Amino acid sequence: MRPLHTFAPLRLKKVDMKTEKLQNMKGGWFIGNFEPSLLKTNDCEVAVKTYKKGDYEEAHYHKIATEYTVIIAGRVKMNGIEYRAGDIIVMEPNESTDFEALEDGTVNVVVKVPGANNDKYVGATQ
Repeated sequence: MRPLHTFAPLRLKKVDMKTEKLQNMKGGWFIGNFEPSLLKTNDCEVAVKTYKKGDYEEAHYHKIATEYTVIIAGRVKMNGIEYRAGDIIVMEPNESTDFEALEDGTVNVVVKVPGANNDKYVGATQ
């Protein structure tokens, strides 16, 4: 049986892609309206963060942004609840949480939507 269509081979042009090192980003944040940033935008903020056991961030909240945290490796405690690799935590505006890494090499991805400068408030929700 003959194929219905024949296609010419696709010829791809070799392109040098832009690259950067995560270690050159401030606190793992690499997309958002800040410097340095690979994509300067107010639509969202994205970070890949690595922690050592015992690293701690005091409680904070956002008035505008929703914050999504994906635990990639390790274990963390947020508001006294333990989360592990594969868990996704959604922090809506005006919800507060603290953060503690429970293992060395803990890695998480954080996405904030929208990206809102000066939208981090330390302490419990007002």
